[in-house]
Amino acid sequence: MSEPADRRYGPATLPTARGPLSAAVVEALRRPPCDLPADLGVDLDPADPITDEDLQLTLFLCYELHYRGWLGVDESWEWQPTLLALRARCERVFEAALRRLVGAPSVPAAGVAAGLAELVAADDGPSLAATLQRRADLVQFREFVAHRSVYHLREADPHSWALPRLGGPAKAALVEIQTDEYGNGRLDRMHAELFRGTLDRLGLDTGYGAHIDVAPAVTLATNNLMSLFGLHRRLRGALLGHLAAFEMTSSLPNRRYGNGLRRLGFDEVATRFYDEHVEADAVHEQIAAHDMCGGLVRVEPALAPDVLFGAAAGLAVDRLFAAHLLDSWGAGRSSLRAPAPPALPPKVSLVASPEVAPPALV
Repeated sequence: MSEPADRRYGPATLPTARGPLSAAVVEALRRPPCDLPADLGVDLDPADPITDEDLQLTLFLCYELHYRGWLGVDESWEWQPTLLALRARCERVFEAALRRLVGAPSVPAAGVAAGLAELVAADDGPSLAATLQRRADLVQFREFVAHRSVYHLREADPHSWALPRLGGPAKAALVEIQTDEYGNGRLDRMHAELFRGTLDRLGLDTGYGAHIDVAPAVTLATNNLMSLFGLHRRLRGALLGHLAAFEMTSSLPNRRYGNGLRRLGFDEVATRFYDEHVEADAVHEQIAAHDMCGGLVRVEPALAPDVLFGAAAGLAVDRLFAAHLLDSWGAGRSSLRAPAPPALPPKVSLVASPEVAPPALV
């Protein structure tokens, strides 16, 4: 298969393997669909599944077949039974690790919306957003944007898996949120397109999946978490809980990200993605907690614990992600896997202020 006419929209190029399991999958995907060895992954037992490079890349390889696929890979692999069996083995290990990480959040008497608010209020993770606003240099900001590109270039897609699995008030609320995420049907307002503008301004590759190879396991885990919840109907409550926590913790960090880019001298094209989320997510958080999750639990009360599990898991993995970046930078090393993004000069359009110094080139 030849290169796509427009790399911005995928499919992505197959990444480099990170261990025996992902190597077996990459090798298989380069061929026509065939049966994988029956014992592949049966003894899977990583010390820390959430940060295991081989496991997380294997899951990402499998999940992407349900999104935009891989360049040159036969699309029939999406439903190949032995690959699905391997994915299921990996998922069991990943989900068990998530449940160990967060336990079983209890539903307060006040209801699921109150439970979500309690989880968000108790979230004491490291303030990555404050660092990016006040102290991060251009190299570090570029790294952060490269990490986030894995999700933001397909923003909203994982949560859209819930749409055909819902009815009534929860579905209506989710549609309202997703409509905004997709720019109300206008390409130039889609959040993925706005983020592409940020990538471009920072001199980073804007191609779909361009930064997968440099994204470490914890970054892939933040994405695999959404795909795990989205691709299993039994986890639809967890998926909505994840989205609610995502929206409830978005507005202030995005304000800080935008201010951090302004501090570095970038213009409104670079900051538009973050500025858009400041206002939109302040509205979305109420819709997500009360109308979407509250509406789901009113119809299906048994799903309340799943909603809180999904929220808690999302918050916990994001804490691990933030800690990884801050620990790496504190130790004077890159938070990305080698090689880092190419040293391209960012496309800077400075705000007209004598106090703003041009950002140094990477």
